[in-house]
Amino acid sequence: MEDKKTLNIIVCVKQVPDTTDVKIDPETNTLIREGVESIMNPFDRYAVEEGVLLKEKYGGRVTALSMGPPQAESVLREAIAMGADEGILLSDRAFAGSDTWATSYTIAKAIETIKGYNLIICGKQAADGDTAQVGPGISIHLDIPQVTYVKKISALKNGKITAERLIEEGYEVIEVSLPCLLTVVKEINEPRIPSLRGMMKAKKAEIKVLTVDDLDVKPEYLGLDGSPTQVMKIFSPPQREEGLIIEGEIPDIAEKLAQVIKEHN
Repeated sequence: MEDKKTLNIIVCVKQVPDTTDVKIDPETNTLIREGVESIMNPFDRYAVEEGVLLKEKYGGRVTALSMGPPQAESVLREAIAMGADEGILLSDRAFAGSDTWATSYTIAKAIETIKGYNLIICGKQAADGDTAQVGPGISIHLDIPQVTYVKKISALKNGKITAERLIEEGYEVIEVSLPCLLTVVKEINEPRIPSLRGMMKAKKAEIKVLTVDDLDVKPEYLGLDGSPTQVMKIFSPPQREEGLIIEGEIPDIAEKLAQVIKEHN
């Protein structure tokens, strides 16, 4: 950076259920969250860590931003314990039921209230929705460049950032101008364990809460009514049947396998 003090990083974090035993409400087609412990989305921990590493190297500040119910404040405090400077929570009943489009729109409008930001970092996807759409959606609403699936930030200078982006055949090296948005993968770093000092700071931190009245938004773009994606049906996949194991000499295995294929055609 030409001026280290100008680096202003926003890290988007989400609170998700801490379980692999996901249950679906058949009436609403949404996740049942009652009675399930919540944690910071695992990929967002890498985003927080990368933001803090950049702050430590180049100076500046890190703001953690989350959208959710009041209890989502806990993931913001965790981000502060890891090294973020402040936390902002978007919480209002008007935001309830948002799909990825409405969520990215609302978060983008909140980011517009943060003056002077030049880098937004998100985890590549959330563990509950698993769509990987919110990060890119934020960049579209803000009309800034994006780089997804970032595994390494190799340079940050002269108002530009150089990142290595994972692809199926390896990785791409991409240079973009600030401000921009990155979504990161777990290969990018190893999230730190919060220090006692960080945890004490997080405990005392004042979390800023933004409601619909604090944002310059169109009400018809918010929440369930503003979500163009409607879930018609959602269900858990059926349990897999036990697989068939064929043992013996190779010629016998080949013959048995051919017979199984013939019987299922």
